[in-house]
Amino acid sequence: MTSREETEELSRRQRPPGALDVRSPGPLTAAGDSEDDRPEADGPGELTAAAPPVDGDGPASGTGTGRRRRRVRMALIVVIAIGVAAAAGLAATGALGGEDTEEPAAGPSGPAATARVERTTLTGSETVDGTLGYGDVSTVQAIAPAGGGTDPGGGTGQPGRTAGSAAEAGGGAADTGAGIVTWTPNEGTTISRGETVYGVDGAKIPLFYGDTPLYRTLSDGSEGGDVELLERNLAELGYTGFTVDETYSPDTADAVSDWQEDMGREPTGVVEAGDAVTAEGARRVAALQTWPGAQAEGAVLDWTGTERVVSVELDAQFEELVRVGTEAEVELPNGTTVDGRVTDIGTPPAATGSGAGSDGAAAEGEEDQESTLPLRLAVGKQDELGRYQAAPVDVVLGAETRENVLAVPVNALVARQGGGYAVQKVSAAGGTESVPVELGMFADGLVEVSGDGIEAGMSVGVPQ
Repeated sequence: MTSREETEELSRRQRPPGALDVRSPGPLTAAGDSEDDRPEADGPGELTAAAPPVDGDGPASGTGTGRRRRRVRMALIVVIAIGVAAAAGLAATGALGGEDTEEPAAGPSGPAATARVERTTLTGSETVDGTLGYGDVSTVQAIAPAGGGTDPGGGTGQPGRTAGSAAEAGGGAADTGAGIVTWTPNEGTTISRGETVYGVDGAKIPLFYGDTPLYRTLSDGSEGGDVELLERNLAELGYTGFTVDETYSPDTADAVSDWQEDMGREPTGVVEAGDAVTAEGARRVAALQTWPGAQAEGAVLDWTGTERVVSVELDAQFEELVRVGTEAEVELPNGTTVDGRVTDIGTPPAATGSGAGSDGAAAEGEEDQESTLPLRLAVGKQDELGRYQAAPVDVVLGAETRENVLAVPVNALVARQGGGYAVQKVSAAGGTESVPVELGMFADGLVEVSGDGIEAGMSVGVPQ
């Protein structure tokens, strides 16, 4: 045995069973293998497993099968160690299907945007559909010639008696002496006090201002409101010599004769029913219903007011937004706006079903019609309406106004768990703090807010 072999043998005997030998570099083998089984060592530092001595003073004895068993045991230990290391590496990379250990991208440190709590005035409003035009249309009816009864004719725009009613009152045929239309105005014409509305048999039928039609014969000794209406119009047209009152005097008769001559009539000093058409003011001809040469009976023309107005059918739920005098803003089709004012509020129609029967019950499957409130708005500066004669418009009705309130953009509100709202107060460092708020009026994309810690100039987050 060589000196190196003796040294290694001595070292094995002095160590406890299972200790590892440090040997020259070379393959990892099980200690106790024969020299023939071991590869040659290339130098110091080879790591081997020392086999336990059999009798305590000699090298381990055993057959080749024992050595193979030890080699198999050592190989299993190495394989297990390699497997553990590989499993650890796979787990670290997530290849075994475990949780993804990659950290998510860091979110923003603060809200997407911020806004300031501002002190302002909020005005609630409602935008509704409207129609620009000349207002309500009424129809002028032809009047029978003098000599009929004294019953008044129709309603607004229909003074006196129609040809049919005159004939009926006088006992004659409807077309007997009805006269022939000899003149009509053009559509779009404005007719003022004293100007001709239409002509019959060469005589002019003028316009008088008033709310009562000339429905009876007026002569010396007549008294009443219609007498005063006649005298007031004659005075406005420049006729004099009488006193404007409710008594038809001889002086009134003289003024009437002068007026009749100017109208191309026989100067009798007596006014017959239908000798003039009455309206509350100047009128604009909207459409003609007859023509020269036709019999003077039935509808002659349709007319309206002379100033453009805005008509609105307001949903009854918005009734509290308006009253006579309420200011409004009217937006025209070209985007320009003009100021308007509510001048008239009508009465909602009766809330009955469209299929209601005689007992008032609506037909099955048909719903009650929604109630609306008719409004009329005047536009003070007519020239600002441009050339629009009839057009759809938007009407912005002003409602409640809240002055000197704190407000934030509506999208700065954050819903709180359990109800209510809050805003996210943003600190100088970019952090946020949830501050509960009480809400007030909403207007123009802002909402009134109040609560502890809410003050003007405070920065709040706008998450959306």
